[in-house]
Amino acid sequence: MFRGGILGPDHFGVILDCVADGVFTVSRQWVVTFFNRAAEEISGIDRADALGQRCSDVLRTDMCAEDCALRHTMHTGSRVVGRHVTITRADGRKKPVSVSTALLRNAQGEVVGGVETFRDLTDVEDLRDQLLRRFTVSNIVTRSRKMRDILDLLPRVAASNATCLVGGESGTGKELLARAIHRLSGSSGGPFVAVNCGALPDTLLESELFGHEAGAFTDAKRSRQGRFASAQGGTIFLDEIGDVSPALQVRLLRVLQEKEYQPLGSDDVLRSDARVIAATNRNLEEMVRRGEFRSDLYYRLNVVSVVVPPLRERPEDIPLLCQHFIGRYSRSRRKDISGVSEDVLTKFMTYPWPGNVRELENSIEYAFILCPGGLIQQEHLPDYMRDRDDATAVSGSTLADIEGGVILRTLRRNDGHRGRTARELGISKSTLWRKLKALGVAGEGGS
Repeated sequence: MFRGGILGPDHFGVILDCVADGVFTVSRQWVVTFFNRAAEEISGIDRADALGQRCSDVLRTDMCAEDCALRHTMHTGSRVVGRHVTITRADGRKKPVSVSTALLRNAQGEVVGGVETFRDLTDVEDLRDQLLRRFTVSNIVTRSRKMRDILDLLPRVAASNATCLVGGESGTGKELLARAIHRLSGSSGGPFVAVNCGALPDTLLESELFGHEAGAFTDAKRSRQGRFASAQGGTIFLDEIGDVSPALQVRLLRVLQEKEYQPLGSDDVLRSDARVIAATNRNLEEMVRRGEFRSDLYYRLNVVSVVVPPLRERPEDIPLLCQHFIGRYSRSRRKDISGVSEDVLTKFMTYPWPGNVRELENSIEYAFILCPGGLIQQEHLPDYMRDRDDATAVSGSTLADIEGGVILRTLRRNDGHRGRTARELGISKSTLWRKLKALGVAGEGGS
């Protein structure tokens, strides 16, 4: 590889000390035989302390015990490229790195050891965290214009203390929005009490909401306060309000109109100052027309209305949400998964997401079970999603096609104004200009 005999064995150490990535080598017995300067800086371990030690005692990573990349290479001969792991520095601090491995062979082709390189990802992780923080409001992660418009409205909704109805498909994050309204309201110091109205039969739901006296019904051996009492001074969130029976709708109407209710089996009238936020994935207006939902209750609930758009109408949120969920599960599962592959992101961007954000989170959680580290690949996805023919959704779509579509839709939504478009997409105007040029969009826009 090198001509003229200019480079000798001693020169390679000098060369490797000039690279920014950490590099170390081990013998067949896992003893460290080389440790470059970048490895010292990234790990905080002196070269003199590393040489002659077992690599697991030097670079303590979260994969040393079960899923060592270098052991995989030494046992199988297959290289590992770009696996994301966390090492523990000599000072106890955690540091994210990207690991690659290969075999070392002598002149006869015999395996004499292995080499591992690792790249410090701290700056990359910091930039990713900054991006997520930039597009996170009240624990809601979004860069969608539709969602940002809703979030801009929340402080005024929260300040009004009016009853609020949150609409949207299942899994869009209606409870998350309700919690955001509560946190921004004057009652934020009080409790937030959530009740799924569709999960209980009528009698049990009535008892759950209003409480009961001992003996009010079979198995009611002692008195119990209801959720409205628990929510005093705070907010009660009534999810799936469209599933409530007509009889119980009457009792809910009284709470909203008179701010009072009676526990089951009691003659006492109790006052409620809890703010009511209701949510539904059903069309209550249509239910009113069919006589399935009381019109007076509907208008009482619908003082302020917010509709959360489905995920398929805000595809620009998918990459952000992926990183958000990956960060969450990386911390809870102690697994180093850095993101999703381009193939997976393309599949995610073309998938219709009938279960919305909840389904996306479930898909990421499932992938964490199968993915050993690095990037989530298609084989780590649930069967129904992995086996789906994407040609039926968006024929011939690539990630570049999808990105171009998002950019053009955003540009049209902003009436061709380049500055507003760039701000909404979270990119610089020069980056937007380059992407529009690649898409064949010429001409000047507003700044």
